[in-house]
Amino acid sequence: MPLKLMSLSALLAVATLAGCSSATTGSTSDPVATDTGHSRCEAKAAEFTIGKQASPELLEQARTRAGAQNARFIQPNDMVTLEYRSDRLNLNTDANRVVTRVNCG
Repeated sequence: MPLKLMSLSALLAVATLAGCSSATTGSTSDPVATDTGHSRCEAKAAEFTIGKQASPELLEQARTRAGAQNARFIQPNDMVTLEYRSDRLNLNTDANRVVTRVNCG
């Protein structure tokens, strides 16, 4: 009986320690996952949009490159919520719908 108990204890300890280990298989350019499992936005990757005309295609390209879950255009008079979402890309435009600023939130 003590041998079974010791074997079971050793197996439990190994399983617990295996759960704590981590392997890094992604590259440094991969988007970072948040606690919710969504990827975190990297605004720098979407700065290529500054000076370009807003379009659905541009929005999708920027969202993909930034690793964001969601993306939106914000015009000068748009009302927006004050919630911060690390997985959302914001492309701010001027009155002519030309992108002037890129940020996450």
